[in-house]
Parts: sequence; structure tokens; C-alpha cells
Amino acid sequence: MEPTIQILAVGAVALVIGVLIGRVLLHKTFKKQRLAAEEKAQMILKEAELKAENMKKEKILQAKEQYLKIKGEFDTEANRKKNQLITNERKLKQREQNQSKLQEQLKRQQREIDSANENLNTQLEVVEKKKSELDRLKSQQVDQLEKVANLTAAEARNQLVETLKEEAQTEASSYIKDIIDEAKLTANKEAKKVVIQTIQRTAAEHAIENCVSVFNIESDDIKGKIIGREGRNIRTLEAATGVEIIVDDTPEAIIISGFDPVRREVARLSLHRLVSDGRIHPARIEEVVSKTSKNIEEEIVEIGERTVIDLGIHGLHPELIKLVGRMRFRSSYGQNLLQHSREVAKLCASMAAELGLNSKLAKRAGLLHDIGKVWPEEPELPHAVLGMDLAQKYKENPQVCNAIGAHHDEVEMTSLISPIVQTCDAISGSRPGARREIMESYMKRLKELETLALDFEGVNKCYAMQAGRELRVMVDAENVSDQQAGMLSYDISQKIEKDLQYPGQIKITVIREMRAVNYAK
Repeated sequence: MEPTIQILAVGAVALVIGVLIGRVLLHKTFKKQRLAAEEKAQMILKEAELKAENMKKEKILQAKEQYLKIKGEFDTEANRKKNQLITNERKLKQREQNQSKLQEQLKRQQREIDSANENLNTQLEVVEKKKSELDRLKSQQVDQLEKVANLTAAEARNQLVETLKEEAQTEASSYIKDIIDEAKLTANKEAKKVVIQTIQRTAAEHAIENCVSVFNIESDDIKGKIIGREGRNIRTLEAATGVEIIVDDTPEAIIISGFDPVRREVARLSLHRLVSDGRIHPARIEEVVSKTSKNIEEEIVEIGERTVIDLGIHGLHPELIKLVGRMRFRSSYGQNLLQHSREVAKLCASMAAELGLNSKLAKRAGLLHDIGKVWPEEPELPHAVLGMDLAQKYKENPQVCNAIGAHHDEVEMTSLISPIVQTCDAISGSRPGARREIMESYMKRLKELETLALDFEGVNKCYAMQAGRELRVMVDAENVSDQQAGMLSYDISQKIEKDLQYPGQIKITVIREMRAVNYAK
């Protein structure tokens, strides 16, 4: 037991000694590490202090530089403001000097004005004295003149006024004539140029026959087939088409009579198809007429589309295009309505271009101005107002609508295109050969023209010439002077414009001549 205890005791002592030695060694190691860390911290601290010192020096240098820069800018601005103050002081002194000079000049002018006023007052007193003396002398002279002339001042004044009045009337007539001549040379010159150029650039056709159509046949044997047994074929054809078919002794021709061109065209095409087919009987006639009517409606639309394409008009409503196509089969006073409308559209475009207006809008209004004439129904409104309503219904431009309604003065004109359409309509309708006029209305118009001129004082005879385009007025040379002749011509023209309706324009020529007649026996 004792050796074991001894061994254990020795082992315990050895263990304690090992622990003590380990502690000593650990303490030494920790002390060395602490010393190394302190040295390293001292080094880091020294480096940080050195960097901080360097950074401090750099910041101080930068601050000095910024200070010097700001100081330099401040000194420059201060010097500039100082120089500006010096300049302003100089200007102020100069203004004070100028103001002093102006005050001295005003004082001198005031003294001159005062002196002039004194002189003026003196002169006014002298003038008043002279005026009083002149009034006294004038009264004496008037009294002496009244005694010599046996006339009072009022009577002499009246005579002088009458004389001056006659001279003034003569001079006024001459002056008015000169003004009218000058206006014609300036204003009318350009207007005539525009109208003439517009007319010359537009090709036109003459009036056409509008009541009958001629259907040519190869032989007279076909007439019997067209008439049919007891006339049933021709009666069926007339009932289906609404026209009158005249079969007479005219060789190789059948006359189709009717006031509706569409019906006449339907009848003509139907006859052509029936004759070509050879089968002519009532049932076949009704069938052919029905098909032909549909083809004509399609042709009307095609004509309208071709017309608007030829004129370069876009965006037109399909119903308006159809109405334009119907114009092809309608005439007015012998003038084909579609040809007339195309002519008016071209005239409007040319005239609007010359005047610097919208030529496309004017062309559109010119083409549509008579669409009220081809409306299928029978309204009570005038064709111009009806056409305006149709244009408004199909969303046309307000200027176009107004031009359509105002081209016969049914409504008031509100745009510059309206008078252009009215003028071009008159040009197209009144040109020579455009329309056929009834003889009675033509003679009545000439008679009214001559009667109107005969009502003027001093007129002996009147003659309407050149189909009513010129009126020659013969006046009495003893009662009408040259100046009065010019005034008479102007008065007659104004009276005609006010009281008569006529196409185009009328030239009034006043002829004054003195005739001396003797006979040798």
C-alpha cells in the first residue's frame, strides 16, 4: 500500500509542478503577445497621427487657396462696382449740367414768348381797328352797288347761287363721267379679264332638241311588228315607258316623243333590244322595259361617278352622285343640264382661281347648283332652295349649300363662292346658242327695254339691238347737252338693273346729234 501511495503522491506532485510550469509559460507567452500588440498599436497610432497631420496640412492649404480665390473675386467685383459708381456719378453730374442748360433755355424762351404775346396783342388791336374800318367801307360799297345795280344784296346773292349751281351741275356731270370712265378702266378691266379668260378656257355646246328622239330601223316592215295586231304592241310599249311613239310615213325612222328624257331613253333602248331579238309581244315588251329601266338606273350612277372623277371632285354622297347622273337626261331651255352643270363647275373653278379663292369648293358648288331640278318628286319649293336642302341633308360644306340656294337670290349670300356660282350660271345660260328662248317672252323683254328708256325726259327713240344686248337711245340735241347725255346713259343703266331681269349685260348707247336739213328746188 505504501509504495502505491508514494507513487500517487509523486504523480500528484509532478502534476502540480507541470501545471505551474504551464502557467508560467502561458503567462510569458501572453506577456510577449501583449507587448507585441502594444507595439503594433503604437505604430498604428503614430501612422494615424502622421496621416492626420498630413491631411490637416492639405486642408489648411486648400482653405488658403479657396480664401485667396474668393478674396480675388471679391476684389474684382468691388473694383467693378466702384468703377460703375464712378461712371454713374459722372453721368449724374452731366445730367445736372444738361438740366441746368435746359432750364436756362426754357427761361429764355419764356421771355421770348412773353415778348411775342405783347407784340401780338398790339397787332390784334391794330387788326381790330382795320377790320372795323373795312366793315364800314364794305357797307358803304354795298350801298353804292345796290343803288347802281338796283338790286339788293340778297337778290344778287340768289343770282350768283343759281349761276354757280348750273356750273356745279355741269362740272359734277363731267366729274361723275370721269370717275365712271376711270372705274371702268381699272376695276372692270380686271373683272372682264377674269370673266373672258374663264369663258375662253371652257368649251361649250349649243342647245339641243329635248322633246323627241329618233329610232332608226333597217326597213319599214319592222313598223308593223312594232305596232302589232290592232296596235296592242305599241300601246303596251307606250304604257310601260310613258312616252308617245309615232309611226308615220317617215322612211326608216320611228319618232319617240316625251318631255322626260329618261323615259325616252328607256323607250329607245327597249325598241332596239326588241327589234334585235325579233320577239315583239306584250309580255316580252314589259320584260325588256323592266330590264332596260334597271340598266338606265345603273347607267345614271355610272355617269355621275364618271362626271365627278373627270372634274376631280371627291367625297360626294352616293345620292348626290345619282342626282348628278340624272342631269344627263334633263334639259333646261334646250340646254343639257349635265353639260350646263359641268360648264358652270369649270367656269367657277377658273374664276375662283383667278380671284385667289378655293377653286375645288367653287367647282363642287358649280356642279351641284341645279340638283334640285332632277329630284324625282314634285316639291313646291324652288329648285335652288330644294337643292340647298338636299346638300345640307347629305352633309355638304355650308359654303356649297349657300351657293346652291343663293344662285337665284332665294336666300342671302354668305360666302364669296355664292356670287361666283351665280355669275357663272348666268354666263353659261346667256351665252349665244346656249338656250332656246320662247319668241313671245323674247319680244316682251325687248319691248319692256325700249319702253323703260322712253320714259326719260329728252329721249326721242329707242332701239333694242343685238338680241337685247344693246340699247341705242336717240335724244333731242336741243334739250340734252353732252354732259347730260352721259348722265342719261348712267341713269338708264341703273333703272334697267333695278326694274328688269335679263341674262348677261346690256350696253346703253346714247346718241346725240344735230341735223340741219334744207331742200334745193
